[in-house]
Amino acid sequence: MRLSELLGAPVTTRSGASLGRLRDIRAEIHPRHVAITGIVVGQLGALERLGIGAPTTTVRIRTHDVIPWEQVVRADRRGIVVEDDAYPR
Repeated sequence: MRLSELLGAPVTTRSGASLGRLRDIRAEIHPRHVAITGIVVGQLGALERLGIGAPTTTVRIRTHDVIPWEQVVRADRRGIVVEDDAYPR
């Protein structure tokens, strides 16, 4: 699956609460692989993806919009489901 197939997908908790839509992902680049570390949801995540309101430094992570990847239960074309206690930080 490609990121482009998931962008804009709804993000909900196991119990069905809506957290917004997937706007981006966070990842770490390693010598032999890329590891996904989190997903970015919500309105501020959309603005950050467009470069609006992002910090002027090279550190562009807005941690309050990121759900850790460990909290993701399922990610497919139907949407992304996360644990009930996984709210954007």
